[in-house]
Amino acid sequence: MANHKSTKKRMRSDKTKNEGNKYLHKTVRNAIKGHFSESDKDKEKKVPKVPQIISMIDKLEKRNVIHKNKAGRLKSKLMKKSS
Repeated sequence: MANHKSTKKRMRSDKTKNEGNKYLHKTVRNAIKGHFSESDKDKEKKVPKVPQIISMIDKLEKRNVIHKNKAGRLKSKLMKKSS
């Protein structure tokens, strides 16, 4: 267990950040799954969602929640499926 006051505070703030990052990561995963699970008849509806999902992926990459290569791979997969 931490002995210093600043270390205890760091542990508390890390826990809060970790929970927020987990929430954002799960939200992006659900958005991607929802985007791919829709039928092919809904292609017109899919197009507006793609920029929003890409923006969410970029934010995760910026915050170092996911690796930059994974972000690129997800965006590439998303663009392939949406066209």
